[in-house]
Amino acid sequence: MRIAMIGTGYVGLVSGTCFADFGHHVTCVDKDAGKIDGLLAGRMPIWEPGLEQLVKSNVQRGRLAFTTDLGAAVRDAEAVFIAVGTPSRRGDGHADLSYVFAAVEELAGLLEKPVVVVTKSTVPVGTGDKIAALLQQKGAPEGVSVASNPEFLREGAAIADFKHPDRILVGAEDERARHALAEIYRPLFLNRAPMLFTSRRTAELTKYAANAFLATKISFINEMADLCEAVGADVQDLARGIGLDNRIGPKFLHAGPGYGGSCFPKDTLALLRTAEEQGVQQRIVSTVVDVNDSRKAAMADRVREELGGSVEGRRIAVLGLTFKPNTDDMRDAPSIPLVEKLVEGGATVVAFDPVGREQAEKVLPKIEYAASAEQAVDGVDALVVVTEWDEFRALDLQDLARRMKGKVLVDLRNIYDRAEAAQAGLTYRGIGRG
Repeated sequence: MRIAMIGTGYVGLVSGTCFADFGHHVTCVDKDAGKIDGLLAGRMPIWEPGLEQLVKSNVQRGRLAFTTDLGAAVRDAEAVFIAVGTPSRRGDGHADLSYVFAAVEELAGLLEKPVVVVTKSTVPVGTGDKIAALLQQKGAPEGVSVASNPEFLREGAAIADFKHPDRILVGAEDERARHALAEIYRPLFLNRAPMLFTSRRTAELTKYAANAFLATKISFINEMADLCEAVGADVQDLARGIGLDNRIGPKFLHAGPGYGGSCFPKDTLALLRTAEEQGVQQRIVSTVVDVNDSRKAAMADRVREELGGSVEGRRIAVLGLTFKPNTDDMRDAPSIPLVEKLVEGGATVVAFDPVGREQAEKVLPKIEYAASAEQAVDGVDALVVVTEWDEFRALDLQDLARRMKGKVLVDLRNIYDRAEAAQAGLTYRGIGRG
């Protein structure tokens, strides 16, 4: 099929490239000429393992193209995906749908035949209804269908997630849309990926519900970690103990500094705003948001405690800045409030992240940046591990201890063993480890 993908951000670029790899002809569109010029030159606007090579191979095969011309992209398209940003609106937490509706308005005046318009962006319940009404109002051809097809991609593993999904969710109100989406995803039938067809509103809400539930698991295990510290238990063993119960499962039970990224923070807030508008209480999700916000803000206190109650005049190394490994995404990263509070307390922070420096410098300009983990720890009073990049797991603790002035290791991801840290001469503090 011929597909147009509006938006070349994380969701749009990964989805469009994977559709092309399935054999479809995909044109990705973006108003940002610099981004499109970069893609045409082979430069990726995001860092995702395997994406650059997949883009290159499908461009060479003639199945993937990039343009700023929406009219040209949709001229022969049978399906048009909308994958633009829906960030939290300042002040009230609602999803900002201005980019979605701007794309729909422009699209309506360019369509010359009926197509299936598919929202890939995460949007509140009822957005599909508004898109359908707006298309009709702006003169789109009769017979245009609107469907919802939420993404469930993990940054750092997005290509594998797209090609081997747990499920494919399609919200549609007519058979034409259902048939088109079934045809687009037909290559995945070989992998026996379940395809679930629901109403459009159900699909829109399912995306938010899934992210809110995962955020709840993270906040739950973080609160259990605090209790483990108080009673002398080990949260890692606790997580295994409950995770082996197949009704619970082991995923998202890793204690840490709180969740961040482009999805969980904004989606939980948007879900709460939707519930408020409908007069429906969401006490669990509301608590999850509060717990996570307070947890991220409290991480600097752990460092302060290990340094005798004050960080003033101290030099502190931070390893990992992105909200998770294998991405350069800094959105709502736990490192941000941690570093800001350390700096406010009078500390000098020197940080290293394998790929996130460029994005980090935009939100954390008042710190030093190192070219390696070893360089970051030279002469510091304390080391804080914030993001669990694989390369940090294999660091030589003896070498780190020799390089450090002080001997404090605050491990917010529990990637090191307390006994090994002690053997290296380091004072170790993890999360929920007694």
